[in-house]
Amino acid sequence: MSDLPRKDSKHKPSDQYDVAILGSGMAGGMLGAVLARNGVKVLLLDAGTHPRFAVGESTIPYTSGMTRLIADRYQVPELKALSSFKGIRKEVSRNCGQKQNFGFVYHREGRPQNPAEVNQLVVPSAIRTETHLFRQDIDAYLFHLAVKYGAVPQLATRIADIEIDPDSGAVLRTEAGKEFRASYVVDGSGFRSPLAEKFGLRETPTRARTHSRSLFTHMVGVRPYDRSPNGRQHKQPNPWHNGTLHHVFDGGWLWVIPFDNHEDSLNPLCSVGLTLDPRVFPKGEATGEQEFDDFLKRFPEIAWQFDGAKAVRPWVSTGRLQYSAKQVVGERFCLTSHAAGFIDALYSRGLTNTMELVNALGWRLIAASRDGDWSLERFSYLENLQQGLFDFHDNLVYSSFVGFRDYELWNAVNRTWMLGTMLGNVMLEDAYYRYDTTGDTQVFLDLEQSKHPGSPLPVSAGFNEMGILTRDLCESVEEGTVTPGEAAKRILRHIEQADFIAPSFRLGIESTRCFAMSPGKMAMNAVWSRREAPPEIGPRMINASKGLVRTRLRDLR
Repeated sequence: MSDLPRKDSKHKPSDQYDVAILGSGMAGGMLGAVLARNGVKVLLLDAGTHPRFAVGESTIPYTSGMTRLIADRYQVPELKALSSFKGIRKEVSRNCGQKQNFGFVYHREGRPQNPAEVNQLVVPSAIRTETHLFRQDIDAYLFHLAVKYGAVPQLATRIADIEIDPDSGAVLRTEAGKEFRASYVVDGSGFRSPLAEKFGLRETPTRARTHSRSLFTHMVGVRPYDRSPNGRQHKQPNPWHNGTLHHVFDGGWLWVIPFDNHEDSLNPLCSVGLTLDPRVFPKGEATGEQEFDDFLKRFPEIAWQFDGAKAVRPWVSTGRLQYSAKQVVGERFCLTSHAAGFIDALYSRGLTNTMELVNALGWRLIAASRDGDWSLERFSYLENLQQGLFDFHDNLVYSSFVGFRDYELWNAVNRTWMLGTMLGNVMLEDAYYRYDTTGDTQVFLDLEQSKHPGSPLPVSAGFNEMGILTRDLCESVEEGTVTPGEAAKRILRHIEQADFIAPSFRLGIESTRCFAMSPGKMAMNAVWSRREAPPEIGPRMINASKGLVRTRLRDLR
């Protein structure tokens, strides 16, 4: 990785490639750009074309930080624009929205919404980089970037069969009868992954504890919830409309992701999706639009936001969302992103997991293209990482759905997500700071030596115990052996006694429903990091703060 080329690497098309990538969405486009930029001969295949509709639109700080890291580590400067709302708005698309907060409003069917039952995590202004991605623009940008650097595109090309020889690589055959050969195949397609189907890799039944289905579309005319009679009573730190709003209730949640929530936007659309536990809300014969309208009748305070709103495209209504793979890495292939598995859109971790895989897979494929070592051993870490990411997200979303039954429990479970989001970003920014100051990629290799692959904070035993404790308590609530109130108290007690978070944040206190990182809290956190934090946490907090200041100063130049 130390001898990355400084010039673009372009190839003449032929039927033999180093890497064939199935799927040209965010995962395929970004990985294709990374590889082609570094001299790898890439074939980028997709059954569809660009532009196209896609969901998975809300970023978190980890997503943006990882995009910045990949841009620098793999010397693809055009990716840097995607690491901030400012960069996207200026250099990529004005069709995207801003995201200043993650908001949650709790509802009970048949009862008025309690204005005190809201939760919000505000993105600190110092790192306010988050975006509501208008995916058709972002995906097309990445696809064209990959092609610019030399990836060979094959859109509207459906793979009918794949044969893999551990010694020589893969032969891919299209429905039209054309053949391509590649030393390695990365499948970033989706549920109907050609590799998963070919080799029987799907886990049946899935091990996922989460049960959910979804219906979604893009709409015009969705009103800001802050203006509603109910929304006017809320005391959250940041307007709901400035971020991603989640309406949560027993049995599911509804997302509202506006693209028009800033003055520079050219996009009047809003992404809307209703996600339901099919065991609570079985799927019937109603269309997605009918089911959404019926839902709004049961929750009139939510319905206010959609009075007069119209869908601009047909509703998509799914069956159960969860699927998994018993194996994601094999001889000469790797499943990534949604080809490997899927849990739920809750908490916007899909894009984050995609970036994790691109970062960990990129250097391995570059090295293999140079030394010819495509051995299974070189790529084995990806198996643990992908499965770990799946299980961590499943535990969190499963616990949240159980928490949706009772606000007291949901209020506690929500803290575990907040902590994972904030502390995961600390881990990333610490690594980025150390890489940025030394240029040593060993920083990233060291992070792979973990007992908890896929965890946002793999270095903390207490943090990882918190996730398992929360999941187990929620299972007990579901079984009826523990009350929601008792489970909530035990989760908050664990957080209050934790050594991995500054006590001044008061996240173990029931009344801390909303959290915004004020300058005062930042100062107290700095003192705690130097004097009281455990050694695996304190220095990382300090480095992360230094790195964020440095990044902020660069952005102001």
